[in-house]
Amino acid sequence: MSLSIELIVDGYVKLNNRSALENLLAHRRKLLQQLNCVTGTDPKQAIAQVTQEIAVIQRALAALARE
Repeated sequence: MSLSIELIVDGYVKLNNRSALENLLAHRRKLLQQLNCVTGTDPKQAIAQVTQEIAVIQRALAALARE
């Protein structure tokens, strides 16, 4: 897992910036969709990374919803 995405998400949570988290989640989902369409190379590692990032963002959104 990339430390940078965790720091970005933590910053948005501290700022209570749900909109930025939702935009980040939408971007990662679009990226995942594009990676799943890649041919000619094996994107498994990138897909795993983006999937982990999506999970981090979703946990942060859930935490904001509980507040």
